[in-house]
Amino acid sequence: MIAIEEVDALSKEKLPLITLVTGADSGQYSQLKQLFLERVGFDSSDLTYSYFDFSENDFAEAQMDLESLPFFSDEKVVIFDNLLDLTTTKKSYLDDKEAKSLEAYLTNPVETTRLVIFAPGKLDGKRRLVKLVKREAKIFEASQLKEAELRTHFQKLAHQEGLVFSKGVFDQLLIKSNFDFSEIQKNLAFLKAYKADGQIQQTDIDQAITKTLQDNIFDLTQYILQGKIDQARDLVRDLRLQGEDEIKLI
Repeated sequence: MIAIEEVDALSKEKLPLITLVTGADSGQYSQLKQLFLERVGFDSSDLTYSYFDFSENDFAEAQMDLESLPFFSDEKVVIFDNLLDLTTTKKSYLDDKEAKSLEAYLTNPVETTRLVIFAPGKLDGKRRLVKLVKREAKIFEASQLKEAELRTHFQKLAHQEGLVFSKGVFDQLLIKSNFDFSEIQKNLAFLKAYKADGQIQQTDIDQAITKTLQDNIFDLTQYILQGKIDQARDLVRDLRLQGEDEIKLI
């Protein structure tokens, strides 16, 4: 089961003491984070939740809240967002003393607190802090999915959305979307709005889904091989207007 499907079955009551949501696939990570917050019922006005964005908040304030006992309920959820110190991103918000304080908490968490860490990017496995998180936390990682995983996930999603694809057409959707998680999701949503009856044919893919650069390069090659120079020039001009580099096209 991929991370986004695991999160879909999550609830606030099922949260472990420490949870990490991470991943290098930015599109999938964004969806994973949004779904996670929905499933645990996050509400910024609910005082049983505390939220700290490390791009804006200091660790001292977050640490105080993390280590204190809940006041408004038996348990509380503390969210650390953008904790880039866990990733290979060249950005650090914690000094050595603060990192050691967080390490100490991870080895001895408060039983009435559920700590959720959001860390977009690739985990830096060399860091002691990361090794501790891997040992102590439940991890949901938005990693690059295999083709079979993408296919299975989005076939389920398409079925839930009432979309029915003619033979071979779903494969064309994956190809047109460059097997990219965010692109597939965006194109599925567009197809649902485009075809009210949910019956998706090849013509729907051709007409509704924007051509990729790969598609356009294929067309350009065919024009040149067939001696259709005017069409080739027009396509190159259109691609240049879209911001594509002429040298790259050549």
